Amino acid sequence: MSSFIELLGLFLVLMLPFLYETNHIFRYYFKFLMYYGIVSFNSIVLIPAFLTRPCDVRNLLWASTWCHRISTLIGLRWELRGKEHLAKDQACIIVANHQSSLDVLGMFDIWHVMNKCTVVAKRELFYAWPFGLAAWLAGLIFIDRVRGEKARETLNDVNRRIKQQRIKLWVFPEGTRRNTGELHPFKKGAFHMAIDQQIPILPVVFSSYGTFLNDKKKILNAGRIVITTLPPVSTEGLTKDDIDVLMDRVRTQMSDTFRLTSAEALQRYKPAMMKGSSSSNSISSAAATTTTITPPVADAAAVASRSSSSSAYSSQPAGYGKASMLKTL
Repeated sequence: MSSFIELLGLFLVLMLPFLYETNHIFRYYFKFLMYYGIVSFNSIVLIPAFLTRPCDVRNLLWASTWCHRISTLIGLRWELRGKEHLAKDQACIIVANHQSSLDVLGMFDIWHVMNKCTVVAKRELFYAWPFGLAAWLAGLIFIDRVRGEKARETLNDVNRRIKQQRIKLWVFPEGTRRNTGELHPFKKGAFHMAIDQQIPILPVVFSSYGTFLNDKKKILNAGRIVITTLPPVSTEGLTKDDIDVLMDRVRTQMSDTFRLTSAEALQRYKPAMMKGSSSSNSISSAAATTTTITPPVADAAAVASRSSSSSAYSSQPAGYGKASMLKTL
């Protein structure tokens, strides 16, 4: 019986590389399992260290040091632009678009630049132990979105502390993550906080994951993502009456940047796709699905082709990229 179990185990181990290369669904779940598994394991290892300075946001630097290599393991590369804005030693509210739990890997990759930074997260994540406990000990801010008054009290307390200690507070103003190729309407909480303490808004934009991720079809391939930090938006002298104007201004800047960097990512993706197609006469159905280019994405590629270099996008007028970068998978 033991010999049969050993043979079965050996067979399964030998099958892993084959399944990984030929089955996109297996590869999707395997990568996410590896991602969550490593984060959970590191949480267990780091909890004793976090206990030496509980709820200190500097603990997140330790976490990022241990976890940022996950991106390499699952084939993701992050390029940071506007580093000088993110590196400033100042209190600010970072607002970023939210496409997937993979966003956290991008944050791990740039945490050493942000230095003192914490994140607003929904309270349900606290109960996902060991990650939830480690995150709380690392200074994450958990809010109860159901009990609005309690959430506001928590954020008000945090708001005063981040200004005094020059901490950056990372917020996803869209709320629920959506990998749909566009920025969704923002919630007002982050903008209320910035105006209340008269601290700047710092927009951060992740380019689209559309060339490598499709949750519906269970595809997660290698990919390259541009993280763009825009110049800080001052809130000095603004009042609650200015929230809508401020929010629209920030969202417009982020949306324009999202379209341009996403189109650039697609432009880089297409030559690699064509090279991969010419190097082999047979393509699996998963790969064929991955290389499908829809008309809206072709329009986005045209936007990218009009940009002469990766750094030129910032010099284009607002609204330059009119076509959305939609899913390519």
